Amino acid sequence: MSWPGAAAVADGEVLPDGGDGPPVVVKLGGARAVDPAGAVGDVAHLVANGRDVVVVHGGSTAVDDLLDRLGIESEYVETPSGVTGRFTDEETMAAFTMAMAGQVNTDLVTAMRNVGVDAVGLSGVDGGLLTGPRKSAVRVVEDGKEKIKRGDHSGTPKQVNADLLSTLLAGGYTPVASPPMFGMESESEGTPVNTDADRAAAAVAGALGAELVVLTDVSGVYADPDDSGTLIESVATSEEYDRLTDAAEGFMTRKVMAATEALESGARTVTVADANVRDPIVAALDGAGTRIERSAVTDSTDGDTAADAEVDG
Repeated sequence: MSWPGAAAVADGEVLPDGGDGPPVVVKLGGARAVDPAGAVGDVAHLVANGRDVVVVHGGSTAVDDLLDRLGIESEYVETPSGVTGRFTDEETMAAFTMAMAGQVNTDLVTAMRNVGVDAVGLSGVDGGLLTGPRKSAVRVVEDGKEKIKRGDHSGTPKQVNADLLSTLLAGGYTPVASPPMFGMESESEGTPVNTDADRAAAAVAGALGAELVVLTDVSGVYADPDDSGTLIESVATSEEYDRLTDAAEGFMTRKVMAATEALESGARTVTVADANVRDPIVAALDGAGTRIERSAVTDSTDGDTAADAEVDG
């Protein structure tokens, strides 16, 4: 997958200043329909104006493409909560690491550096950036029956090395992070495992008390998933949050779940927005997309409804 450099800060246009606000964590999707060029330019703009930015990226398309070249069939499973995710066996895990922490991360760091961002690529394993228990067995639904499928290499981040990110940011570097994470097999040993990039970004945003911008290939969450004219613009109350979760379907389910986790763990706001519009990060920070406030998340929400599966989004 190619992450081209962006010209958004090289054409003389003046964008709104980044200012001295809280850190911004940007989750950049890795699907083929997501063009990263605008986000790359926006990161350069925000950093040049003194804003701390951390980028967390996915790479599902790159993983699928590599598996196809290697002659390995991608296997997806459905969890009891209705989320579809990648089943990552040992062979798939090797390809996953090559694609995500190798190709996609390197290409994105290169694009950032080409527009003047002093970017540093990290996987969740580096410095224990993202750590949690490895999940070697997952609950899946096959032929309408719930089963246990063993041999998985997945996990959910439970700890974030925020000191590592803060040190890099204080030194003028922009961290660009991706799965895999460090999956603990025991109290003292671990292994690289797949983890959902949306939930990884949520964990990072919570740890940094950041504003989280989740960039995808649609304008946000729609009240009617089949009607782009029904964009939910603001979610600030528990009633609005309930309507949001009712509306979220398919891949948007895990993004709303990740937003919940981010807000519950300390993120200030979460915005789900379109990566393919002009100046997508700046637009999201200025109100584009679906903005979810911390006030919308109550103690009654269940932020782990899809913890039985990991997906690389």
